[in-house]
Amino acid sequence: MTIYFAYRGMAPFGSDSLLTVDLGQQYVDFFAFFRRTILHHPTQFFYSFEKALGGESVGLYAYYLMSPFNLLLLFFPKATLTSGIFLITVLKYGSAGLSFAWLLQQEKIQRGPLTIAFSTAYSLMGWAIANQLNVMWLDALILLPLIILGLDRLIATGRVRHYVFWLTLMFIINYYMAYMICLFSILYFLWRTVDQFETWRNWFKRLFKFAWSSILSALLAAWILLPTFYSLTEGKTTYTVKTWKWTAEYNVPKLFGKFFMGSFNFNQMPHGTPNLFIGAFAVLGFLYFFFNGSAKLASRIAAGVVTLVLFLSVFLQPLDLLWHAGQFPVWYPYRFSFVISFWMILLAAKTLQPNFIPNTAATAIVAAVVIAITLYVSLNLNQFGYLNRDHLIYGTVALALAFALIIIPHQRLGYYPWVVLALVTVEMGMNASLSLNNISYVSQTQYGQYTDELQKITNTVQDQDQGLYRIGKTFQRDKVDPMQVGYNGGSFFGSTFEAQVPTFYGQMGNPNGDGFVVDSNGTLITDALLNYKYYFEQKDSPITHDNSVLVSDSTRADLKSYPVISTDTMSTTHQNPYALAFGYAANDAILSLKNTTLDPSQYQANWLAALTGKSRDKQSYLVQNFDEVNFKNIPRQTKLTGTILTKQDILKPATVEFKFTPKTNNSYYFTFGASLVPSNATITLNGKKLHQYDYWRNTILVNVANQAKGKPQTLTITLKKNNLWLQNFTLYELNNPAVINSLKDLKQNQLKVTHFNSHTVEGDVTGTDRKSVLATSIPYSKGWHATVNGKPVKVYRTLQMFNAIKINKGKNHVKFTYWPPYMTLGICLSLLSLITVCGTILWQKRRR
Repeated sequence: MTIYFAYRGMAPFGSDSLLTVDLGQQYVDFFAFFRRTILHHPTQFFYSFEKALGGESVGLYAYYLMSPFNLLLLFFPKATLTSGIFLITVLKYGSAGLSFAWLLQQEKIQRGPLTIAFSTAYSLMGWAIANQLNVMWLDALILLPLIILGLDRLIATGRVRHYVFWLTLMFIINYYMAYMICLFSILYFLWRTVDQFETWRNWFKRLFKFAWSSILSALLAAWILLPTFYSLTEGKTTYTVKTWKWTAEYNVPKLFGKFFMGSFNFNQMPHGTPNLFIGAFAVLGFLYFFFNGSAKLASRIAAGVVTLVLFLSVFLQPLDLLWHAGQFPVWYPYRFSFVISFWMILLAAKTLQPNFIPNTAATAIVAAVVIAITLYVSLNLNQFGYLNRDHLIYGTVALALAFALIIIPHQRLGYYPWVVLALVTVEMGMNASLSLNNISYVSQTQYGQYTDELQKITNTVQDQDQGLYRIGKTFQRDKVDPMQVGYNGGSFFGSTFEAQVPTFYGQMGNPNGDGFVVDSNGTLITDALLNYKYYFEQKDSPITHDNSVLVSDSTRADLKSYPVISTDTMSTTHQNPYALAFGYAANDAILSLKNTTLDPSQYQANWLAALTGKSRDKQSYLVQNFDEVNFKNIPRQTKLTGTILTKQDILKPATVEFKFTPKTNNSYYFTFGASLVPSNATITLNGKKLHQYDYWRNTILVNVANQAKGKPQTLTITLKKNNLWLQNFTLYELNNPAVINSLKDLKQNQLKVTHFNSHTVEGDVTGTDRKSVLATSIPYSKGWHATVNGKPVKVYRTLQMFNAIKINKGKNHVKFTYWPPYMTLGICLSLLSLITVCGTILWQKRRR
């Protein structure tokens, strides 16, 4: 793989990088966060304000960052991080092959070049190639053979230490993959104990050891598993499928194409079939296991049952859900299929040993199966979008050569193993090349220039202000930018995410999804209440927008109200004079507010009114009428909001122009429903593109004018399809002076932070008769605990989102501290289990 990456010019060998899809949009930022946590801010292991508005980090580490290989990233700062990712990727490929070779040698299954051949097939299996961008999953390929080796020793000798050690390590490194390996281990145990069956008494004895040693592994890892499980209950598990049907997810023959090289492309990532490519030699060996008669009949029957369960799992919905812990994967389907490839290669290795002699009947059956599959794929090639004629020819030639190598007498041919190794290496290498050539990657220059600029302007602000605040921006490379360079932002994208945060973002008018939020659509109100003290704004580029280093995802005319404090060739930095602290004394009405409106402008107004206790703040946004509306190739409509626009002539462009002239210098905002996303319409403002994030599922607030009194404004919507629903389409004027006065009122009694880190916020605040609650912009979690003047107090939840506490009239010293729920229990269980294990080992040594 190193040779291939060097040929492709991947960093450090050239100007490209391995960054693609989630590796380029998530994981690279998590790796930067990992470096900063280890080197500078270790408490970020528990909690971080860089995760959206703030969130637990234990679950993030448990899923993405616990691989020991990640320690190598400490030697790759800033833009060179991509070279570190390359290094750990190729090391994981190599380590997977090494661990499988160790299994084959320790079990005396193979030796010499054939060991290398099967190990190469394992480490470069189709699943590994397709998921190399999900680099945190590759550790499962390394540990699976070692866990199975430990399980074999448990069954054979009763000794559990190896099994417990490797399974515990897998639980710590990635609980998600560990769960799948545990399910496979049950199937493997059943097959292995049938293969080595002696008596029922011994079978139950082995079963008992298998069960308690698996539980012991989970207990040893409880220090990270329990807080992680709690974090999942706050986020991921809320999306668990509760109803299912015994239906097939696709036609079974669609699976056949996956056994030919090059059977992967970008379209397979979101909705493909399982990646089961293992090479022709391993596929034939797997088939021979069942038909050649070398293994015991009971063993073959049990193996057949296991194989049937595994293959049913990749197309029957309930079994698929079981392997994925009750949830349909968002992209990268059939994530557990690496265990199927492992199973097939292992059976092939057990079959195609140096003394293997195929019988005529087995050869006829295997040949018939292979020919039938090849003919089906050939005759229906147009149904396999990831294959072409060349791929089919390559695969057919590989099958023919592998067949020849198996059936010809080879027991005395010393060069035979080397020929097999050469065939497997070439075939697996060609598959990797053909598959990965279908994927586009982020250039090293693109990544480096962006991160360097963002780091530079972030450092400029942080050098001048070491306080606790958030930074917003009108551009992004991805939604995890704050973790990349180390600032408190508001965007995030990840599988470990508290469900309350996307819900809140949707309510207040920002783009959101099940696993992401984007803080691109702030307003004067939300910027202040969420402590966005600084804003980065990209400058207009003299080159095309698509080639700009800083690509805009937001139009914010109201940033003109925030003074400029610094500028460079690419961006401008604004300071928000109205930003409140992370906490501020507020009216107790915030504790009882039920903000159920679906209108984000009213949601924000209700929020502000509850904090101030002033009902007039509920009218912060006022609906405005248009001066003129012009329809082109669309029938004239008298009602706008909620109407469906339809092209009169589907072959011609269709547009609507909405014209208005601001009567004040206040901020003006549109609300756009989810139907107005860029895939349905192009929206311009005064002839220029209205920059927005490319997806939203709730109504968003879009700023279009500020300090523009008397200046005509034209918003133009161009239909991309024959119809367009003007969902929740309304123009509002924000009463800036009234809002600013209310914010100034809150600012008089804001929290003066005296100490803070990643999981602690401490400071002083003055309460009054009218302001008896300290409202914060710290997301609520049971892990947060608070004291007032040294005494513990109850932490309340406001807006179903934020922490708040009651305070006394006069001066109050408050302290918020975060500790992951159930971590103390987990640590105790892990320590108790470790002490028990060590005590048992010492006792056994003394007995000897």
